[in-house]
Amino acid sequence: MAPIESGRIRVLHLITRLIVGGAQENTMYTAACLDPGLYQVEILSGGQTGSEGSLIEDVRDRGIPLTILYDLRREVRPWHDLFALCKMARWMRQNHFTIVHTHSSKAGILGRLAARLAGIPIIVHTVHGWSFHGHMPAMVRKVFVLSERLAARHTDVIIAVTQQDVDKGLRERIGHPGQYHVIRSAIPLNEFDPTCVDRAAIRLSLGIPIDAPVLGNVGRFSRQKNPLDWVRVAGRVGRELPDCYFLLVGDGPLKNDIQLLLVEEGLQGRTVLTGIRHDVAQLLGAMDVFLLTSLWEGLPRVIPQAMRMKLPIVANAVDGAVEVIHPGETGYLCTPGSLGEIADRCVQLLRDRELRQNIGEQGYSYATREFDLHEMIAKIDHLYRGLLSSKGMWAKG
Repeated sequence: MAPIESGRIRVLHLITRLIVGGAQENTMYTAACLDPGLYQVEILSGGQTGSEGSLIEDVRDRGIPLTILYDLRREVRPWHDLFALCKMARWMRQNHFTIVHTHSSKAGILGRLAARLAGIPIIVHTVHGWSFHGHMPAMVRKVFVLSERLAARHTDVIIAVTQQDVDKGLRERIGHPGQYHVIRSAIPLNEFDPTCVDRAAIRLSLGIPIDAPVLGNVGRFSRQKNPLDWVRVAGRVGRELPDCYFLLVGDGPLKNDIQLLLVEEGLQGRTVLTGIRHDVAQLLGAMDVFLLTSLWEGLPRVIPQAMRMKLPIVANAVDGAVEVIHPGETGYLCTPGSLGEIADRCVQLLRDRELRQNIGEQGYSYATREFDLHEMIAKIDHLYRGLLSSKGMWAKG
């Protein structure tokens, strides 16, 4: 491989959709924060959006070159997928990328195959939680696993956001141990500063009494995030704590189901549904306890966000949550579906201010230490440099 003598290294980040979500924010921040003196970074994405909200304008506002490929869609459509694969390979070849870095399952599989067809020297993939899980039909799961095995053969490095994802991938014989690197999906710490939140003002704007205990969540209203169990837990908490309010930030396909269940649980008068909001730190600052009922996850970025805002977290013991929530220190883990256990933990925290504060402080310290965006970018940069060196290509600095 010929060395790079001059100019910047062309890097393409590829993702299926630029909806509001953890994988998408990770992609945007990586593209925006890599050294512009060394890297010329672009993003290619499918054009689908949804009720979750879109990051397309956020990417453009940051000055990141963005190409939308409307043939790249989340759904499996063999002929359209083949067409998207061919278009991506041709486009990559024409634009002379040195590194293609894929994210998410669909773009990850098609994008890596396209990069190999295009002769891209370096191919990287980030797993933001595997696409296969125990809540899908066995045959569908098998197809996803086989597809990931195939794509791994055309990948130089697989970045996982948790060790859990590394172990899960290796159990399924996806890639080999030397391919994996753990780089956690980090956050801009300065944007999540509890000292910059006017708690009284944000509660007033939401119609929540200043002294009421508040249980909250930020996320997509989707099956994966399991918001209906969240509402069922809230119903139990509400019966124990009649003065408690509930704050749900987000949107998604289950919104109508949530609204109906809130009525059944008698919570409609003290639950605030904000819809899509960009002032997430302010809204987290209005909460007292953060509850996460996801059925499966990679490493949800909202966990370190909530920790940085000094919130104790109660979460289902699944995937990445197990790795970063330390029971009794940064929050509590519960068995998925154990609504009584989950509600009891929430009530315990909502009643005990000192316990909330102690756990919140420990979570704040942990998130500050482990989820610094600058550290994440430095690790990705180091990884890129190592790959360039191993391929006999020159990188500045």
